[in-house]
Amino acid sequence: MTNQLVLDRFLPYRLSITSNLVSDRIAKAYESLFGLTIPEWRLVAVIAEVEAITQAEIGERTRMDKVTVSRAAIALVERGLLARAPNPGDKRSHHLSLTDEGRDLYASVAPKALELESKIFARFTRAELDRFVAMLRRIDTAALET
Repeated sequence: MTNQLVLDRFLPYRLSITSNLVSDRIAKAYESLFGLTIPEWRLVAVIAEVEAITQAEIGERTRMDKVTVSRAAIALVERGLLARAPNPGDKRSHHLSLTDEGRDLYASVAPKALELESKIFARFTRAELDRFVAMLRRIDTAALET
């Protein structure tokens, strides 16, 4: 039967399993070393790349839902890692930016993130990883067009 779904060969499932395995490995490290959840770390990393950004813009960039972004932002503001400022372009939203403490945390976490990435993908050549990233981007495009 050629139309039979074999879950282990179903690419969306394989992508999800692999993503979960990598995320779980990284989550354990971030939690134990820095007390951060994956959504919190993603917010810190995204905000570190810009001066200020809204929660909606973070959701668009990371593909995280509004509730997840909101909870992570609240937790980071409460920890003193993020600052909220009114958004003059949209009174319903705020700009989020890293505090000095948030920038210090990012400076500590970023090298660890790169180290974890290096360990996870050490079995692959640079050329293989470049092709893999290119394929992921093509999958992103196809998924958005579907």
